[in-house]
Amino acid sequence: MRKTPKARGDDAARSSAMLFAALGEQKRLWLISRLCSNGPVSITRLASGARITRQAVTKHLRVMEHAGLVRSSRRGRERVWQLEQHRLEEARRYLNQISTQWDEALERLRVLLEE
Repeated sequence: MRKTPKARGDDAARSSAMLFAALGEQKRLWLISRLCSNGPVSITRLASGARITRQAVTKHLRVMEHAGLVRSSRRGRERVWQLEQHRLEEARRYLNQISTQWDEALERLRVLLEE
């Protein structure tokens, strides 16, 4: 069954909401930063210096995995986590779109006030 444009838009909005909810927590942003700078790493390496337990790191990673921000794979006995770069690009595009809309709205307001 084909989705209507509205249904596709709803899916995109839901996906973006999950993405921003996952990014909206300080420890998760810190983990994203670690993954950006260190590449694929184990939970043990991610948790070092984090001031949170490995279990808490795992919980945050699962939330980010559900939002499509990270994925894991097995390397021997360890699970290695890596960033899904395309999801950060989606966030950037979405924020740029909102920024453009705000700029356009402010410009319309400026023109209206100057008339």
